[in-house]
Amino acid sequence: MDCANAISTTIITSAIFSKKSANFRVFNVKCSSNNLSSDGAASLVERPWKVADARLVLEDGSIWKAKSFGARGTQVGEVVFNTSLTGYQEIITDPSYAGQFVLMTNPHIGNTGVNFGDEESMQCFLAGLVIRSLSISTSNWRCTETLGDYLAERNIMGIYDVDTRAITRRLREDGSLIGVLSTENSKRDEELLEMSRTWDIVGVDLISGVSCKSPYEWVDRTGSDWEFNDNGRNKETFNVVAYDFGIKHNILRRLASYGCKITVVPSTWPASETLKMKPDGVLFSNGPGDPSAVPYAVEAVKELIGKIPVFGICMGHQLLGQALGGKTFKMKFGHHGGNHPVRNLRNGCVEISAQNHNYAVDPESLPEGVEVTHVNLNDGSCAGLASSKMKLMSLQYHPEASPGPHDSDPVFGEFIQLMKQEKVKA
Repeated sequence: MDCANAISTTIITSAIFSKKSANFRVFNVKCSSNNLSSDGAASLVERPWKVADARLVLEDGSIWKAKSFGARGTQVGEVVFNTSLTGYQEIITDPSYAGQFVLMTNPHIGNTGVNFGDEESMQCFLAGLVIRSLSISTSNWRCTETLGDYLAERNIMGIYDVDTRAITRRLREDGSLIGVLSTENSKRDEELLEMSRTWDIVGVDLISGVSCKSPYEWVDRTGSDWEFNDNGRNKETFNVVAYDFGIKHNILRRLASYGCKITVVPSTWPASETLKMKPDGVLFSNGPGDPSAVPYAVEAVKELIGKIPVFGICMGHQLLGQALGGKTFKMKFGHHGGNHPVRNLRNGCVEISAQNHNYAVDPESLPEGVEVTHVNLNDGSCAGLASSKMKLMSLQYHPEASPGPHDSDPVFGEFIQLMKQEKVKA
């Protein structure tokens, strides 16, 4: 053998030992000379596996080493956990997650890749994605690219091989925490910790950064392959103005499927302009952040209440609560996931719901005549409001359920009935 090309080492291993005999296995290990320097000394080579190259530093002082995927750099955000088992693409394109790192409690993410049909908005607004295990392959006939490539193209950071269960327990005990995600070795741990402790999401207007800039018409309905509740669908057309506080595409699709012609308007759209359009109803959409940070939106809601049927979803529900004179408060770690049980107090039924919010309406602060229609069974928080006198209804969760169960879809039909009743009176 030419030692210039390889080094052969004989290794004898004991395979089986007994009292009567001993058997030995002999084999050779060959080391390529590519790993040797010119003088024959061993040289370092790149590992065939990825090593930890990112840090998640939380404001409580804990530091979590991880591996990066997607974009690189340094980003600050509020860390929240989501308990959904499926639908990671709908989650990362939900504008309600602006300013937040989403930690998925389901350990295996990325196995179905991504496709443009499951997007809930035209871009990703979340600060980053935190997962336990990143799939090394994708298996889905609709897949167009991998999750890592998708996030990199949209400049969104992600980390994996981190103990998501331990971080989730910490968030449940201590509440939502501000964190800094970084792949930059030049930044010291102390510097990242200082960033996490000086940044705050409370009181920040996140809606203006996710809302559309000008009005547009929405005509797309739920695809026939995905239609799941068309029994008794109203064929009459209703004109609806939808305020975009971070609206999801499937909310618009469900409204269109129920017979609505929709005009989407920016979050700053004046109520007076909405009334000039003479819609049959108004939708106040979901959206990110603190409802107290957008007084202009509260004023618009207040001006429309009682004049026209209105329906609030998530952020829209909170804005309705404030416009009615009620108070909202920041929850300990919020509701994020597709498995929250909610009791409909009007019919006694329990709905499994998809939720994504960090704030809630205090029902004790609401005026007389406003009915609490839904209650979250996990913590008893207010999950729905209604007032027939003021022609309003709202839910604290996402009835379009993308992703999630379809238990709450009939609420779109209730909004249709509310508009129909007002048409009859007119």
